[in-house]
Amino acid sequence: MYYRNVIFTALPLALSACSQAPAAEATQRIALDQVRQSSDQTLASPDTTRAVWTVSASGKAINFGNRGADPLLTLDCRLEERANPQLAVIRHAPAFPGQTAIFAVMGNGYVARLPADATLADGEWRWETSLPAVDRQWNLFIGAGDMRATLPGKGAVMIPADPIPGEFVTWCRAGGQSAPVATPAPPPTPTSG
Repeated sequence: MYYRNVIFTALPLALSACSQAPAAEATQRIALDQVRQSSDQTLASPDTTRAVWTVSASGKAINFGNRGADPLLTLDCRLEERANPQLAVIRHAPAFPGQTAIFAVMGNGYVARLPADATLADGEWRWETSLPAVDRQWNLFIGAGDMRATLPGKGAVMIPADPIPGEFVTWCRAGGQSAPVATPAPPPTPTSG
């Protein structure tokens, strides 16, 4: 009988504790179509038939884009440590905090799949990858071939063949020092015969 009274006395206490669940957190309703529109922003591939490479005002980056318009792509040499310079490729396309993607760049016999992060810089959220300048993946910018840089949902940037990106990568790898200009070999002297 004693155990029975203890059980009946403890049971109401246990049941009252169960009914005191923590307060539900405030919820907010959002329309899913609005979320998709704000986060996806799928872009068409830009027209780059008249795009060119230009040197930035700092002299430590080159921009690819149409004249008079914002750049589409930037190569940025970061020389904070001259012994180990970093090279970044920046795709100027809308990004949101915390987003990541694989930025596929092909050219000159190379295919690089660069992990890109949404980065806030210069007043814009953009896509950025930074690696040591000596990384072999940057070799895709060196050569005489066309290049293609594709970011999922942000279109493909077609980059026509140009020696400027290769020269820039070489300059950055040298710690921002000018490479010595090779002296051309003298022409062969004619032989009398």
